[in-house]
Amino acid sequence: MSAIPDGAPGRRPHPSPDGPGRGPDTAEAEGRPRPKAGRNLPVAIGVGLGISAVVIASIVFQPLIFLGLAVVAVAVACWETGNAMRKGGKNVPVIPLAAAGVLIVVLAWFGGATGLLLGTAVSVAALYVWRLSDGATGYRTDIAAAALVLIQVPFLAGFVMLLATSDAGDARLVDGAAAQVLIYLFAVVMSDTGGYAAGVLFGRHQMTPRISPKKSWEGLAGSVVAAALGGSITLWAFFGVSFPLGVAFGVCVALAATLGDLSVSLLKRDLGIKDMSNLIPGHGGVMDRLDSILMVAPVAYVWFRYLLG
Repeated sequence: MSAIPDGAPGRRPHPSPDGPGRGPDTAEAEGRPRPKAGRNLPVAIGVGLGISAVVIASIVFQPLIFLGLAVVAVAVACWETGNAMRKGGKNVPVIPLAAAGVLIVVLAWFGGATGLLLGTAVSVAALYVWRLSDGATGYRTDIAAAALVLIQVPFLAGFVMLLATSDAGDARLVDGAAAQVLIYLFAVVMSDTGGYAAGVLFGRHQMTPRISPKKSWEGLAGSVVAAALGGSITLWAFFGVSFPLGVAFGVCVALAATLGDLSVSLLKRDLGIKDMSNLIPGHGGVMDRLDSILMVAPVAYVWFRYLLG
């Protein structure tokens, strides 16, 4: 870690997602109270509930519609993240990245784990071919930025496709594959909700002030408790899994969700933006909503393979 403080000669100051000159402590410096919620909560809750209802209905009643929703979400998330990279000075191909995202998700749906790996390998190889024509300047950073988009969005999303198409047998009330997706998404929602509520009510100790100033250790504890509760109840309700295993599943979900949130926050802070886009009212961009969901997907996949064989 460098000993040069922010703002000293020789060190580039960290951009703030709050905008130029609006760092995380500006409100306190001006004597104003820090807002506890940076979004229009009624709008955010309404939109979130609407999207959740559509996703739940699709995975339960018509999985191909769920695939269509996933394809659109991944393509838009790749487009958003690619545009953010370009604004940050990285020469990445936005449209090819979105197309590669669609390819990876579709191959994972119809080809399983083999399709996921094949689609990712072909897409990464295509990146090298694409970048050859632009010369050597910035080659390493451009390839790394484009590969990061592929891994962080469609590759992780591919594990959701594996859950949605795996042979998990029959669960109570719904098909086993659909139950896996519902449990996984519910645990993530519980983690986010518990973390937000605990952070607003009890948050006093910042967890990562240089990455996400509103994250607190109290919020993390709320995420862990809520996800453990949600995971244990739903796993027992759908598959009869014991509560201790359900609690362990929920704890892993909360930790992975927090890591996903922080990783995207770190990327946005590095690029000097607050949201990936403003496509979803009250939520920002698609990638702003998928950050924790995507990071949890491989964790949930491994857990379900262990729990259900």
